[in-house]
Amino acid sequence: MTVNRQASVKSIRRRSRKSQKVTLGRAKEFRYRNFTLDELKKMDKDQLMKILPARARRSLKREMGIDQIKLYENLMGPKKQIKTHVRDMVILPRYVGKIIELYNGNSYVKFEIRGEMIGHYLGEFALTRKEVKHSGPGVGATRSSKFMPLK
Repeated sequence: MTVNRQASVKSIRRRSRKSQKVTLGRAKEFRYRNFTLDELKKMDKDQLMKILPARARRSLKREMGIDQIKLYENLMGPKKQIKTHVRDMVILPRYVGKIIELYNGNSYVKFEIRGEMIGHYLGEFALTRKEVKHSGPGVGATRSSKFMPLK
């Protein structure tokens, strides 16, 4: 049994606002510290270092290690997908769009580099520790710790 109701003024306005959002469909343009991705890609190393966070600036100011240099060359090449163990590499604007498979100590975690990741390290996106999931009390548990609430 269905009931026909007149739509309230408020619900009509809400529906019209939602339909406008859908029809506009403009994705917000990515900006990093008020620079577009194209502007960031055109910047040289010194200009880029001025807008990166302090930790990333310090890492870039020092020389890259052998593993980092190899990864940098691979990322600058035509390959779209790269497999690596290097976790201490700062993500630069040139790497956006590349797919990385990063080793977390057990397996490779696959992710795509997006604009929001600029200035972070690769290792931040492949967690090395599992979430702790506790089960019931173990052998030798005291009486008070054996209490398990019923769910």
